[in-house]
Amino acid sequence: MNKAIKISAAVALAAALGATTITASQAASKTIVVATEGTYAPFTYHNSANKLTGYDVEVFTAVAKKAGYKVKFKETTWDGIFAGLVSKRWDAIANQVTIRADRQALYDLTKPYTVSRYVVLTKSSDNRVSKVSDINGLTAAQSATSSFHDLAVQNGAKIEIVPGFADSVALLQLGRVDVTLNDSLAAGDYIKNNRDAGIKIAATFGDPSNQGFVFRKNSGYVKAFNKALAALQKNGTIAKLGKKYFGQDVSK
Repeated sequence: MNKAIKISAAVALAAALGATTITASQAASKTIVVATEGTYAPFTYHNSANKLTGYDVEVFTAVAKKAGYKVKFKETTWDGIFAGLVSKRWDAIANQVTIRADRQALYDLTKPYTVSRYVVLTKSSDNRVSKVSDINGLTAAQSATSSFHDLAVQNGAKIEIVPGFADSVALLQLGRVDVTLNDSLAAGDYIKNNRDAGIKIAATFGDPSNQGFVFRKNSGYVKAFNKALAALQKNGTIAKLGKKYFGQDVSK
């Protein structure tokens, strides 16, 4: 085949496929960049092969696929996660973000994909706390912009600022703080997998808390993600992932 025939054939093929051909820029627009900590097991962490995994990672990936998106994860600290969203360093957050009215005013949040409770963690030998109000005057290790930080302050605790949950339990084990407040599922998983850590759940409190995925306000993602999430809840995919990581469906 001579050069002229090759060119004609290429043009004809391009014309025939024009309606379905996706440009590089169009393909890129179907990839969503997602921020997560990567240090908050079992929601977002690195496995023994150092691969990013976890309940949030798998749920977001499944929902995004259902909605027609590929996913690229970027790891960051909790206290920088919202600033990065606003500055467009990423398009979404998948990191057990509690759905609150103040956050809904600033961002788009999906319907819940996790429902959990609040807990107070102490050293196993510490019997000072049996209800959340007992943390009054004690020192709590919390990340600065978390719901758990706000709850600790509301109940009279002094705060030691840390980057995330792993740092909180490390300081608690060392005796440098008295308590840390966190999610019941994360706390339970930590204790189950670190039975020699000498840490216990001393109190459970508050109404059930709902967590959702986060997007910039009016970014256009949330409707498609809510639809995909509902479909995967209906067909049992989300329940199956909950049972994989927690032994139960944690989306209700």
